[in-house]
Amino acid sequence: MKRTLVATATAATLTLLLSFQTAAQNRIASIPAGGTPLVADSKVQGPVPRLPDGHPDLSGPWLGGGSNADIEREGGLKPGELPLLPWAKDLRDTRKEQDEPYVACLPMSVPRINPFPWKMVFSLTPKGVTEIYILHELGDAGAHRVIYMDGRKHPDDLFATWYGHSIGRWEGDTLVVDTIGYNDKFWFDSRGTPHTDKLHTIERFSRPNFGTLINDFTLEDPGAYSRPVRLQFTARRVREDVELMEDICTENNQAGIAGGYQLNTEQR
Repeated sequence: MKRTLVATATAATLTLLLSFQTAAQNRIASIPAGGTPLVADSKVQGPVPRLPDGHPDLSGPWLGGGSNADIEREGGLKPGELPLLPWAKDLRDTRKEQDEPYVACLPMSVPRINPFPWKMVFSLTPKGVTEIYILHELGDAGAHRVIYMDGRKHPDDLFATWYGHSIGRWEGDTLVVDTIGYNDKFWFDSRGTPHTDKLHTIERFSRPNFGTLINDFTLEDPGAYSRPVRLQFTARRVREDVELMEDICTENNQAGIAGGYQLNTEQR
């Protein structure tokens, strides 16, 4: 008799839990993602703010300014103009979007910018700007990128990393960032465009007006490309009262899976 009561109670509890979970999932099938507010068009052509040392303030926050879906198209090239070596083109064409490291909460790296805000943070000391930190609202893995501005050179014995080793300098009002030491794990875009650990990038950031940041981007990788490539990306200034929000990718991932929620109906 006791066993029957226990079994009946257990079955009733499971039925109740399953009913509750089903009802909850039916109530909220997706969580809408709102857009990021940008500065008004009337402010875009405004004057460029400057740092105490006289250089342009590139802080932001910004939206866009890099690759995401297709580096070839977003960088200003026509279809087929990206000079991939045959093995690299074959690899890109066989990759699937759901297999990329980025969707597993790993870093985007360079020059990728997802459709969420990001900013530069300048470490200003009596000696001037010594480091610049690039922070993404949704950069995944909680990583931040460091650009050393103290005149150092690249080390000879670099250990390959997701963001590589970046050194920067000013050329007039343009911030020039030279980076080597990348690993070959990240993708340039969700299309699957590859690279190797021979990758060398040069970014030239300029701010022609209050609302615009331009990244003239040079990509060199003799392991995957037949020649250097020049691309250009443009970012827009996020509205002044907006700052980066906290987002922990793995935390969100687990909450979404456990709750049966997805960001939008197209997400796989």
